[in-house]
Amino acid sequence: MDQYQTQTSPADWARSDNYFESFLIPDDPVLDATVKNCDEKGLPDIAVSPAQGKFIYLLLRSIGAKRVLELGTLGGYSAIWLAKALPDDGEVVTMELLDHHAKVAAENVEAAGLSNKVKIIVGRAVEELEKLEPSPPFDLVFIDADKPQIRNTSSTQRGLLVQVIVDNVVRQGRVSDPEYTDANAEGVRQLVHAIKTDLDVDSTVIQTVGIKGHDGFLYALRK
Repeated sequence: MDQYQTQTSPADWARSDNYFESFLIPDDPVLDATVKNCDEKGLPDIAVSPAQGKFIYLLLRSIGAKRVLELGTLGGYSAIWLAKALPDDGEVVTMELLDHHAKVAAENVEAAGLSNKVKIIVGRAVEELEKLEPSPPFDLVFIDADKPQIRNTSSTQRGLLVQVIVDNVVRQGRVSDPEYTDANAEGVRQLVHAIKTDLDVDSTVIQTVGIKGHDGFLYALRK
């Protein structure tokens, strides 16, 4: 059997992430402090990995992004990656449902020296999106939030965006298993069914493995 066809495990994926990060992602005391503060304040360990954060950071730099929308702030780890990619006059608008998460995120963003770039909005995304100014448009929307409402929030953003990344859409392969049903899986299924019939959107899903396990992201581009 070819060596690349042998079965791998989560331990292999984590080792690989750690290996490449040691070469390609320099130590960052700000991000390390953010992770530590989130842990101490009791936030769940569900933020993007360093490799995923760096990927979005590089994507934003490659398109010259100046305005980014994030749904699902959590403790601000990903928002800091987003803000670091933007020019001095750039803006990250990030939305969080839970007050405690938003408070911790504000602490982390301030400690990172990025409060001038990051605006945290507390509330339900479907409602808060209606209040956003459509101009200038957002260069990218990063959705890392409530999957049961994902189709509604994606529809609301149509006039605000050029491209979208939706995290956690593979969910250990469960979304593609018709016998598995929960609110998160159903939310993703509704989204991809809607995209299939939307002639204005082109999209794909990329599976990922790493320290966050087996998952993936959806990338969508408005034609």
